[in-house]
Amino acid sequence: MDQIFDIFFLEAALNGLLLGGLLALLALGLNLVFGVIDVVWICYAELIMCGMYAIWWLHVEAGVSLWIAFPAGVLAVAVLGAILHQFVIRPVLSAEPINQLLVTGGVLFFLQAFATVIFGVEFRNLGIRLPSVSVGELSFSLARLIAFGVAALAIGATYLFLSRTYLGTAIRAISQDRTIMPLMGVNPSRIYLMTSAMGGAMAGLAACLLVLQYDVHPAIGLSFGPIIFMVCVLGGLGNLIGGFIAAFVFAQFISVGGFFFQLEWGYVLAFVFFIVMMFWKPEGLLSKRR
Repeated sequence: MDQIFDIFFLEAALNGLLLGGLLALLALGLNLVFGVIDVVWICYAELIMCGMYAIWWLHVEAGVSLWIAFPAGVLAVAVLGAILHQFVIRPVLSAEPINQLLVTGGVLFFLQAFATVIFGVEFRNLGIRLPSVSVGELSFSLARLIAFGVAALAIGATYLFLSRTYLGTAIRAISQDRTIMPLMGVNPSRIYLMTSAMGGAMAGLAACLLVLQYDVHPAIGLSFGPIIFMVCVLGGLGNLIGGFIAAFVFAQFISVGGFFFQLEWGYVLAFVFFIVMMFWKPEGLLSKRR
């Protein structure tokens, strides 16, 4: 009996690890945008929803191969991120934070309503069900394994881009000091636009991974939006390393808590942990307690 308990507990912990990789990718895009532009995209999960719809339409309605639909979906959301910055975010960059939140919140409801008008409220999927993978007595979803692997590669590639390239260095520099970088020959507007496109591309990549596991519908963003936001806040908004760590901590509460109780209680425990941490370390996990 104890052996069976240990096996299922290990399976829950490893599934939490797989979920953490996906949450880390979701948080990475939003943290990157906030760290550089200092604006929280409340509508970030709705960009993921748009990517899922784009992939579904290309594959199911237009008959395009998934090998083409996936990169096309990433590109489409990257363009959408750039458009969002150019026509919605840029005009309110100097406005109060509450006004910026209200504007992106308006975009959230607009995208939901637009998707409802175009596609209706029906749940749609690719018609693909990936099998489970068994390792000894442990069983894992192949879709989650793929998502974890792709997310790990994307996070690693983003780290190398930010640390090894000129553009990545400019992005990190302007996130640290926005006033002096124009004097060093860096165009902030161009960096902001490129960062928004990168954030959109990460949302598109997340859409590729999620559309293999979930049905797409206009309200799908509400399933991930609050969790993404809480992971980013828990790690410290704009802190890429903090968001990475927070994603795995949050995922373990969901998965292991769901093992001991029910899945819904796993989310409850994760939210309670988030609230407690906000009292203890309101600036994030890696902040120093004053």
